[in-house]
Amino acid sequence: MDLVPHLTDAFTVLTYDRRGLSRSRLAEPGRATSLAEHAEDVHRLLAAVPDEPALMLGSSLGAVIGLHLAVRHPGQVSTLVAHEPVAPRLLPAAERVRHEAEPLGLRELYRGAGLAATLPEVARSLGMDPVRQETEAGLTPQPMDERRRANFGYFLEHDVLAAARDTLAPAALAGSTTRILAAVGATTPATVFDHGCATALAELTGTGIHTFPGGHNGNTTHPRACATRLRSLLATA
Repeated sequence: MDLVPHLTDAFTVLTYDRRGLSRSRLAEPGRATSLAEHAEDVHRLLAAVPDEPALMLGSSLGAVIGLHLAVRHPGQVSTLVAHEPVAPRLLPAAERVRHEAEPLGLRELYRGAGLAATLPEVARSLGMDPVRQETEAGLTPQPMDERRRANFGYFLEHDVLAAARDTLAPAALAGSTTRILAAVGATTPATVFDHGCATALAELTGTGIHTFPGGHNGNTTHPRACATRLRSLLATA
């Protein structure tokens, strides 16, 4: 990931292939791993490295995984930057019900029409416009190869189901000792639900909203600028 090289001079950076993706061997056919279970994977990963609380950046589903970790194992993460968490349970009841149904609609579209027809709808729901989005120069090419198709397929078959069925308890976040910083992309429309989730998280934690370059996927379109922004936030942690 292009973001990592812009951080390694100051931080030991730990990344991993989440269960079901890329080189992971922990997928369970026919079963969607819950986001709480993904958080337990991160817990085990952090337990295998030196005994010091981590600074964590979580984007999208990764932000929700980080929130579960902050509730279940707060001592492992001193600061969590939660960038546009896909967490409908953070929203008021009426909005939550509507947005819990949205990922299920994407799953049905994928099952009926395939990946090419579904990806534009995923981008729309998250407030991204791949045709007109700006990017930094010199990004590593990411062709739609077999691995990326498989990862998107896993996301649409399993991860959207996990997001819709998530059990995150917002009230529990208030009691976590992890410092939680809600973040949004500068170009993410305020009308889409991931922006709303970040705003709701900021209100819940009382730590304000923090803006990052780019949109929902700013870590991949603006890695250098996002690294600079992340450094500035972590410097105050």
